[in-house]
Amino acid sequence: MTDVPEREEGIPGATASRTAPPPPHGASSPAGTRSRRPRPALIAVFAYTLRACVPARRRAVLVLPTLAAVAFGLLSQATGDPAPQAFSSVAGLALFGLIVPLACLVLGDAVLGAEVRAGTLAFTWLAPVPFPVIVVGRWLAGWAAAVGSLVPAAVAGAVAAGAPESAGPAVAGVVAGSAAYIAVFVMIGCTVRRAAVWSLALVFLVERLLGAALTGIAQLSPTWESQAVFNGYAEGTFDQVRDGIPQGGDAIVRLALITAVTLAVASWRLAHLRLSGAGD
Repeated sequence: MTDVPEREEGIPGATASRTAPPPPHGASSPAGTRSRRPRPALIAVFAYTLRACVPARRRAVLVLPTLAAVAFGLLSQATGDPAPQAFSSVAGLALFGLIVPLACLVLGDAVLGAEVRAGTLAFTWLAPVPFPVIVVGRWLAGWAAAVGSLVPAAVAGAVAAGAPESAGPAVAGVVAGSAAYIAVFVMIGCTVRRAAVWSLALVFLVERLLGAALTGIAQLSPTWESQAVFNGYAEGTFDQVRDGIPQGGDAIVRLALITAVTLAVASWRLAHLRLSGAGD
């Protein structure tokens, strides 16, 4: 792997440090040109990430979580339990334990980890933009794509399960949980080379297996905390409630802390990243 010596060129549309000086007061712009104010760096990074990492030809895949949630919602009606409890035990468990983490894994890896492996992150890394702005802009783009995909899934799953009153708590859970998940996967993407493998191990080995047995791990798990957000706001008694894990608004605060810490680590790691080509 080769080190990149310095950061030079900018992201298209971002505010750069090397800009042409404005014309003298009262002077007119050259003929045929139009002055255009550069966009703030955060907005430029956000827009660039959506175009480069979630292009139009891939956005059709974002409907898959909704289809899966509808399938699990219909399946929950076969349990014979009251609709809210059936949604929580079948559709809700699948939504927070399978659909949300996998959708966020795909999007969180696409906004940063995939570019690190392909060697194209250098175009962003070299931009005269602070590293925290790069990380936050890419996280916001991934979160926006996740919310646009998972919120319809949460609503459709609750309606298909016959529990429309559970749609609001489910939306709160997926919005807060996806924010933490995207941040975690962004951090993994700029920390290890095989980010997708490590992300899958986190979801299925650490969260699902160890988190189910150890409450200490579940307290830091976006899966269990997002489920706790739903449980705290939904009406009824659910089997997924665990002692020692905050519910409702307290779980949202916990997820916000996880998001902030992982984004801070990702910013520090990006500043010390060793960039290499796709073949290295």
